[in-house]
Amino acid sequence: MVSDFRKKKLLHVFNAFFDTNKSGSIDKKDFELAIQKISEFRGYKPGDAKYKNIEDSLLKVWDGLQSRGDANDDGEISKEEWIEMWDQFAKNPSAAAEWQNLYCKFIFELEDAGNDGAIDVEEFSSVYASFGLDKQESVEAFQKMAKGKKTVSFEEFQQLWNEYFVTEDQDAPGNFIFGCYICSLSKHSHSHSH
Repeated sequence: MVSDFRKKKLLHVFNAFFDTNKSGSIDKKDFELAIQKISEFRGYKPGDAKYKNIEDSLLKVWDGLQSRGDANDDGEISKEEWIEMWDQFAKNPSAAAEWQNLYCKFIFELEDAGNDGAIDVEEFSSVYASFGLDKQESVEAFQKMAKGKKTVSFEEFQQLWNEYFVTEDQDAPGNFIFGCYICSLSKHSHSHSH
């Protein structure tokens, strides 16, 4: 059984980053929209090498996601299929599907605007603001995730990534890698306050 806490985290990623057209499931159209959105945010135009990189990376993620997660073969990933896939991941993160590793690397590289192998608070929060999350909350999320450090390396990011999808500890720093979804939760819940 996936706990409510982990379900909320998984659905935050599903809703904020994958279901781009808000149809309630993930399909190839969501990825095509995400490619446009991310390229616009970075100022890349169709035909640019960097645009092509984003397109190639995200379509690889979609192919892997669909082949692993689309249990009923309808060309869409439902919320249930999504949760099941990450539950399998949580049981053995070292055996992650290739698309999960690709996506981890993609998100890190997207945030690493300076291309120096580390992400800082401005890089992190501006990406999440472009996805419609609150910039100030994303700044707070970065501070919790980085545990007071100025930057987070890819190696650290990978550990935080695994923690996000696996941990039941509400205070774990990995919970904050996708922006401050816990901030929004704790506003509505009285049982867990920071």
